[in-house]
Amino acid sequence: MLQSENTKDRISYLLKNYSRFEVEFTHGNGAYLYDKNGKEYLDFLSGIAVTGFGHSHPKIKKSAENQINKVWHTSNLFSSGLQEELAEKLAYRAGLEYVFFCNSGTEANEAAIKFARKWGEKRKVIITTVGSFHGRTLGSLSATGQPKLWEGFDPLTPGFVYVPYNDLESIENSVSEDTVAVMLEPIQGESGIIIPSDNYLSKVNELCKKYNLLLIMDEVQTGMGRTGKFFSYQWENVKPDIVTIAKGIANGLPLGAVLCSKEVGDKITPESHGSTFGGNLVSVAVANCVIDLITNELLEKILKLGNEIKETVASMNNRLIKEIRGKGLMIGIELWESHIVVHSHIPSGQDNCEAKKIVKKLLHNELIVGTSGSNIIRILPPFIITQYEIKKFGTILNKTLCDYIYEIENN
Repeated sequence: MLQSENTKDRISYLLKNYSRFEVEFTHGNGAYLYDKNGKEYLDFLSGIAVTGFGHSHPKIKKSAENQINKVWHTSNLFSSGLQEELAEKLAYRAGLEYVFFCNSGTEANEAAIKFARKWGEKRKVIITTVGSFHGRTLGSLSATGQPKLWEGFDPLTPGFVYVPYNDLESIENSVSEDTVAVMLEPIQGESGIIIPSDNYLSKVNELCKKYNLLLIMDEVQTGMGRTGKFFSYQWENVKPDIVTIAKGIANGLPLGAVLCSKEVGDKITPESHGSTFGGNLVSVAVANCVIDLITNELLEKILKLGNEIKETVASMNNRLIKEIRGKGLMIGIELWESHIVVHSHIPSGQDNCEAKKIVKKLLHNELIVGTSGSNIIRILPPFIITQYEIKKFGTILNKTLCDYIYEIENN
């Protein structure tokens, strides 16, 4: 017998691996989502950098519908003109030769690790960075430089060395005869929107050439136009050997990809890697539409919109805001700890103003944003937002922060 339709009376059979808000969205349009009570929310998170063109985009919707009306799935045992078309577009954008399709960023990074080790033959060690995030399956988790995420899942996959982000010397000091690659995010997304110093990526690229190492760029969150370039590494003079993408590639449908050089790709032979659902025809049809929508004009617009958001936040002069940083529409707002703001009795180091509390209040005020790191509000709006929506975002954010200051000052 089915449980009651009333969610308050129902027993949840979902695994408790997510801290979920109680809001449930039933439909969306453009930059807005609507809950089951019809309440409207401004979406400045985009499913964590996924729905770059918002919700129910007419061209994207049509591309999905057209493919659904033809065929949903066959198998990677058969040729696919849709996959070939998308692979050509992606390879051209990256200046690389081969593309492998999978279902997610985690799977893309798993494949990148395998491809690098296959290319390296006896060399197996990959250098990654502290604070990095490459996924949650065992290989990608082992590449992730965040010990808090490892807890309870040991033994990890061996063959990774972790160095501080934005520290070229540490990378060079860690190179050994067993090193095969360096794996980086152009901007660390999950650790607080951490942007490296100018020329860091290009200098790492030069270092990799010097020691005959592969350079793997994890563009899962930063790619597909998010920072104002198609790939974020294109802000510098860099040509990686392997690039991983997912999230925004199919505007919400599951798809990931690994792009690689001919030298790497030639090592991957039939049956050495695969994916049942990778390159699903509906997802690929949508991705072909998405990539056509990412024009040079759009990339320029993304930069302009990102600057307008940063200027809007800066103009608030709100006491809670410590720093605004980011590129394009990938922005972090770092908050001061509340004891600094209100000069209260709260001991130094005790965070009474964590971003999660603010994000929950913003959701209550009909604005969807996220968190990153310990005390950063993460802003990842869709590319279709308008100046009106930026102004609306600023109004809600400023009021929420002011209300929070008032609340902690009067408690």
